[in-house]
Amino acid sequence: MDPLTQGVFGASWAQSGASRAKLKAAALLGVASGIAPDLDVLIRSSSDPLLFLEFHRQFTHSLTFIPIGALIVATVMHAWSRHQLSFRQSYQFCLLGYASHGLLDACTSYGTQLLWPFSEMRVAWSNVSVVDPLFTLPIIALLLVSIRAARVRYARLAALWAIIYLAFGWLQNQRAAEAAEALAASRGHVATRLETKPALGTALLWKSIYEFDGRYYVDALRPIFRVRVHPGESIAKLDLMAHFPWLDATSQQAIDVERFRRVADDFLALDDRAPNRIVDMRYSMVPNEIDAFWAIELDAGAARNAHVDFLITRERAPEQLWRLLGMLF
Repeated sequence: MDPLTQGVFGASWAQSGASRAKLKAAALLGVASGIAPDLDVLIRSSSDPLLFLEFHRQFTHSLTFIPIGALIVATVMHAWSRHQLSFRQSYQFCLLGYASHGLLDACTSYGTQLLWPFSEMRVAWSNVSVVDPLFTLPIIALLLVSIRAARVRYARLAALWAIIYLAFGWLQNQRAAEAAEALAASRGHVATRLETKPALGTALLWKSIYEFDGRYYVDALRPIFRVRVHPGESIAKLDLMAHFPWLDATSQQAIDVERFRRVADDFLALDDRAPNRIVDMRYSMVPNEIDAFWAIELDAGAARNAHVDFLITRERAPEQLWRLLGMLF
């Protein structure tokens, strides 16, 4: 999730375990510990552009790291809170805030290594978008009321709202998945793999991706009162040997493709607009399009130990946003 949501969500968890007199301190510690796991984005390399992708949502987000991460944040923040709280109380609030982060990230579709170091599986329940104002704004409002009125029940209402909304997202996902399966069947396709995920910013519009006969098919689904289908595009699945016959299988670029494949859960395709560009099919601004948010680019003339380039591909974001809103409303 975005840092704002992680911060206020962590604050609502921390406040839920606070007394009336300690609500403000709990909120601050909850915000700090709720955001802290995303400091893993600082793990990056100027020579290896994929390093930050591999470490994002890894050990700092795992269940086993929660007590350690909370201890680090509590130690740093206690210099501010020591006049109001004992270290034990500071740690308690940081523990609640820190614990909320990885669990909330696992509710998105990117993938979070909750079970690290025992497993590198990326957990993705896909019941909320990485940015969703309808999820975040009520939590902010209730958090502010809780602080102003000095009433813990408003913080608990914020936590309850989050649970209700995430449950709604889970139900929406089930409806979208059923509609996607029916859509594939109507085309005479037997999907070898099918996933549904919320569109950017909303749980009312969903992206479906399924694989059939070496191709990916993407569509948009709007399961509100009834399911409305917005048919989309299809593209061939990445075939590394066929698409890049010049690529040395032992080169660093080939290794980087496999690293990118693991992060993208193997949803890779060749960008039609750039012959050496491989896109992560999972995300696009408009859910029934294949204009991916990010990609890697290979270079046939690069040295054997050269890394691929990592690209953020959002050149057409303004016009795509209008298409997304039109599809939603």
